[in-house]
Amino acid sequence: MSFFPKISFQHEVEEYLIKMFRNNELITALGTQEAESKYQSLLSHLSHPPGFTTVRVNTHLASVKQVKKLLFEEIQKQFKGLCVPVLEHPKLQDILLIPVIGPRRDLKKHASEVIVGAHCGYAVLRGAHVYVPGIISTSRYMKAGDLVSVYSDIEGKCKRGAKEFEGVKVFLGNGISELSRSEIFSSSGPLNGMGIRMIETVYLSPSFDNVLPNHLFLQNLPSVVVSHILNPQPGERILDMCAAPGGKTTHLATLMHDQGEVIAMDKIANKIKKIKQNADLLCLSCIKAFCYDGTKALSAEKREDEQEGPPFLPESFDRILLDAPCSGMGQRPNMAYSSTLKEVTSYQPLQRKLFTVAVKLLKPGGILVYSTCTITLAENEEQVAWALKTFPCLQLQPQEPHIGGEGMRGTGLSLDQLKLLQRFDPSAVPLQGMDINSLQDSREDDLISLANKDCIGFFIAKFIKLNSK
Repeated sequence: MSFFPKISFQHEVEEYLIKMFRNNELITALGTQEAESKYQSLLSHLSHPPGFTTVRVNTHLASVKQVKKLLFEEIQKQFKGLCVPVLEHPKLQDILLIPVIGPRRDLKKHASEVIVGAHCGYAVLRGAHVYVPGIISTSRYMKAGDLVSVYSDIEGKCKRGAKEFEGVKVFLGNGISELSRSEIFSSSGPLNGMGIRMIETVYLSPSFDNVLPNHLFLQNLPSVVVSHILNPQPGERILDMCAAPGGKTTHLATLMHDQGEVIAMDKIANKIKKIKQNADLLCLSCIKAFCYDGTKALSAEKREDEQEGPPFLPESFDRILLDAPCSGMGQRPNMAYSSTLKEVTSYQPLQRKLFTVAVKLLKPGGILVYSTCTITLAENEEQVAWALKTFPCLQLQPQEPHIGGEGMRGTGLSLDQLKLLQRFDPSAVPLQGMDINSLQDSREDDLISLANKDCIGFFIAKFIKLNSK
């Protein structure tokens, strides 16, 4: 049963999605009722956080067993002795999974209220504390040390500094204020730092604020799968075309044992800075990050200089990851998706420009992995159909590990082709809460199976380039 309302969309976007999830191919295969049921289930899942927190272990510095022990001790401390397991994944041997407890329906709400922005609220539901920039409003007389209830302004309608808010707000849990209202909203007050230390959240997830920062990287499960599918080898030259914030970049470098070269590109300078910081934090030296637009990364002619950065000559890379900019509709939790239809449909042409450059930069025999964190056909299966038609040199490849579902019908791809794709669809499992009793009664295999499905919406396609034509 849904604890939060289903995700809401602007009317035109909702119409676009309904048409897509009721396409003729899908209706013929599933029937109208089942297709509609899957779509409604997906909308409910998207407004709730995934059922597991996934962390990738930096195996460059420590073993999974060592980190698992340290993490288990940390979680016991945070959860005051509550015995929540830390699970190893049999097919993804560099991640640890922590079941999320919740939703907890018995939390008492306090008179003093704090309203936070939607993105801050989503972070709280996944284990974060509230930092000052995320606070939009507090009760009139809030002091440091007060017990407060925290709510998310999911529609973005609360005015900054308001003393009360009667709009749509979603209860996230309770915390202790680190600062007074006047300190939070004074012009000379702190712009950063912790504002509310969460002590009781609707969904109980561990906080990773300064927890084993050199050894752990917080990452969604399908995002870890992507790097394993690309399967970079020591000594190879790898391109991560749209790399920020560097989770997949650092994972690729780790899988290569920091031997070879990982070129990371992003067109926003601050994001490149973040990639470099993450590489330093995880002690990885084979990563070279450049602020550059991936659509312009192909050099038409040989350069005289010895510059190692973009643009690059054709057929320069052994493997390429294109984790493309996308509409992001698979991200969880998200209760109100604010993008317009024009924004949603703007991604397909950009993805095709990047894909075209990627194909030209890839060596014959090389591997190209394309991924998004969205649910639309236009950005996923439709792109695969377009790529196979546009580039006869490309051939779809099986994926290992393959723990998501197959591709979605609706673009004319054959059943065999759909089976080679990997679509993580959270609606594949019932929306179920987890309490400590049901957790302790569950078999580990069942929990792993649930973690594979109850994650963000995601899509992966893997291609090999057969020749240079």
